[in-house]
Amino acid sequence: MNSTTTTRRAAALLAPVIIAAAAGVSGGRAGAGSDESFTLRVAMGSPGEAQIAVWEAAGAAFEEAHEGITVEFNFQDDDLYQTIGLPNLLGSGNPPDVYFEWAGARLEERYEQGFTHDLTSAVADTELGDLFDETAFNSMTVDDKIVMIPANADVTNVIWYNVDVFAELGLSVPATWDEFVALCPTIADAGMIPMAIGNLDLWAGGNFASHIVSRVMGAEAYDAMMREELPMNAPEVVEGLEYVQQLVDEGCVNESVNAINDNEGAQLFFQGRAAMHPIGSWLVSWAIEEAPELNFDYFNLPAIDGAEEQDSVIGVATGFVVNAHSEHTDAAIDFLTLFSTPEFTGQMVEAGGTPMARGAMDRDDIDERLTRLTADLNETSTVIAPPDTGYDLRVADALYGAQAEVLGGQADAAQAAESAAARLEE
Repeated sequence: MNSTTTTRRAAALLAPVIIAAAAGVSGGRAGAGSDESFTLRVAMGSPGEAQIAVWEAAGAAFEEAHEGITVEFNFQDDDLYQTIGLPNLLGSGNPPDVYFEWAGARLEERYEQGFTHDLTSAVADTELGDLFDETAFNSMTVDDKIVMIPANADVTNVIWYNVDVFAELGLSVPATWDEFVALCPTIADAGMIPMAIGNLDLWAGGNFASHIVSRVMGAEAYDAMMREELPMNAPEVVEGLEYVQQLVDEGCVNESVNAINDNEGAQLFFQGRAAMHPIGSWLVSWAIEEAPELNFDYFNLPAIDGAEEQDSVIGVATGFVVNAHSEHTDAAIDFLTLFSTPEFTGQMVEAGGTPMARGAMDRDDIDERLTRLTADLNETSTVIAPPDTGYDLRVADALYGAQAEVLGGQADAAQAAESAAARLEE
């Protein structure tokens, strides 16, 4: 996911919590009043100005409570951080003490590389563990060790639709794939794009198509494919891509799909030129800001005949890792504890975040669509990891490339799958 994913989140009112919420942290192991002076380095992709302001406020509060400690943030372009930025930082002469990462294969890779400090005892024995439900650490654990502190959880793709357009055309929210595809001719006949996608950077359409492929293959086979235990030209992969191809063949997708970016795809939806738009939960705050009159709602990917997990949700969990090579692990843990208190998770909600901390999203002032999305993520039997955050980027790029070829009409499902398999063998 690129910067749009991390910056356009749900907005809600800040819950007032007194600064005393962090009192237990200020006297923690980082050593308030210690004579030691050092810089605590924190690295992440840029989360946008609103969330940067919250991080800086937390840094200032931590510095005030811990004399001699300076908190230094390194905010990088998201795509840079995700690809070469973080590896370069970890291998540099001044590596971060704390760094952002995605749960899944990326976190497992950091663990195998030796860049994850074991946080199990900190969660069990300090106030840090009390700030989260126990299940929040499920995806933060490798080899039965907690190695990441939860940050946000997001649904990364549902299908948003224009409620007024659906009403005017007499359309109902589809319950099945066939009903979904059948919407397209009616919408096109009315002079609108049935579904707008801006896939120039490959991830926007790629997340949507990956959810389709995972439904058809089944979650276990999808995971095996993404871990290169199943070839990308396997029959079940081709079958999944055939469903993506069906959308193109039925005229559901804009012809400019691979020529415009995610922002331009969203604008087609905001401007009423498209009836549907598949993207993640951050569309809510984005639409409220840029298209305040738009009456919109969402539905998850409809049931596909023969699929194993009909209620699967594609989503991501993120968090912060304490670098095992840091000389300041205690301070790093204390800083993450401070940031996970209601004082700052409340501010993150206002800034568009979706914190996993206990109670952060349990408020009446959050947009009800976001409340439903959170429930979808929490209640589903199967969460599908997006290719570019849950798995190796080389494999993600191969799948995204194949899906882009199908979405753009450059190849059919079988040809695209063969091309992806060949790229992975190079």
